[in-house]
Amino acid sequence: MSIQFDVAVIGGGPAGLAAAIAANGAGAKTVLIEREARLGGILKQCVHDGFGLVRYGERLAGPEYAQRYINELKETDVQVSLLTFVDKIKNLPDGYDLTLVSAGGLRHIRARAIVLATGCRERTARQIAIHGQRPAGVLTAGTAQYYTNILGQLPGRRCVVLGSGDIGMIMARRLTLEGAEVLGVYEAKSIPSGLPRNIAQCLLDFGIPLHLCKTVTRCFGHARLEAVEIAGVDENMRPIAGTEERLECDALILSVGLIPENELAETLGVRLDPVTNGPVCDQNGQTNVPGVFSCGNASHVNDLVDYVSESGAAAGRAAASYVPGERLYAELRAGEGFLYAMPQRVELSRVPEELTLYFRSRDERGKTRVSVKLGEKLLLQKRFNQLRPPEMERVTLDLCGAAIGEGGVILLEMEEIV
Repeated sequence: MSIQFDVAVIGGGPAGLAAAIAANGAGAKTVLIEREARLGGILKQCVHDGFGLVRYGERLAGPEYAQRYINELKETDVQVSLLTFVDKIKNLPDGYDLTLVSAGGLRHIRARAIVLATGCRERTARQIAIHGQRPAGVLTAGTAQYYTNILGQLPGRRCVVLGSGDIGMIMARRLTLEGAEVLGVYEAKSIPSGLPRNIAQCLLDFGIPLHLCKTVTRCFGHARLEAVEIAGVDENMRPIAGTEERLECDALILSVGLIPENELAETLGVRLDPVTNGPVCDQNGQTNVPGVFSCGNASHVNDLVDYVSESGAAAGRAAASYVPGERLYAELRAGEGFLYAMPQRVELSRVPEELTLYFRSRDERGKTRVSVKLGEKLLLQKRFNQLRPPEMERVTLDLCGAAIGEGGVILLEMEEIV
């Protein structure tokens, strides 16, 4: 006999914790399913500070931030299932049947609504076409972080970091503090991929060189990494023949992008956005599949955990109040200059008085004016001194009195300010 829940939250990281707490607070019988032995997700190994500035107004380390939500969860009656995998989800007329796998074997539960808070995974060496064997010493930045911060083991003594994403720069500093020599951070793009504060605090403060328009094309070594081949790249990020150089090292740390984990979503028929690689969602995190919600980095990769928690709480509340039925939507469109904007659509039956939109610019821009329009009506106009792709921005619209109809379009535009 399957146990019946109102809401099943899959993933016990910051988004899942926030979703479970919010769903429970809205009166829903909630279960939180986590495949690891501890809650907290990636935050467990993020010993650096900088978390919680938006949510708490404090600079917290990752475990501190997670523990605040874990403590709050303990005050609820949410049922937590650790070391549990969701093997399969079956659509039923009145909800979903979830097949769970744990040390106790197979079991089934049923839920009226599901919140996917499955986070994201890192791109590997094979996904970015680095040639050579598969020697020990080639690790993603998250794996290197796990070895260093959780296991207390140094992954290498002479390290090369590929990719200037935030976790790559943070690990360059962390490895330096632990006694390793970081030979450099290499970035194929012409601009860094991480936040300016991490460039300053992780690289400049520690004298770690940053090389732009360069990438790793080959690994040398069989049992253990012995060296990498570095090459310059052209404007299309293709290696330039004749620029290759060999660099002796015993560890290559990859910080080359994150991909939302949406295998479960795809099995349910959830439509994915080709830009974000996450589900197409409305302002409540609901996907095109009724009763299935997405939040946090499973929806799109965020640069602040505070935003992850915000989206988790919104999805949890919406899942708790979910009632089957037809819904009407308006579309959100981002004009030229935007990489993407979220949410991709607005559910009209419960349009909030205030609607928060998130966006990233496609390129680095100076002084820019961002306008949000509904037809010919200007809903908001905001000036930004600088826009950069690594930094997600957000604007909040006052929708009081805005008559958004089915098929309506909310349009984001940007223009340079002279």
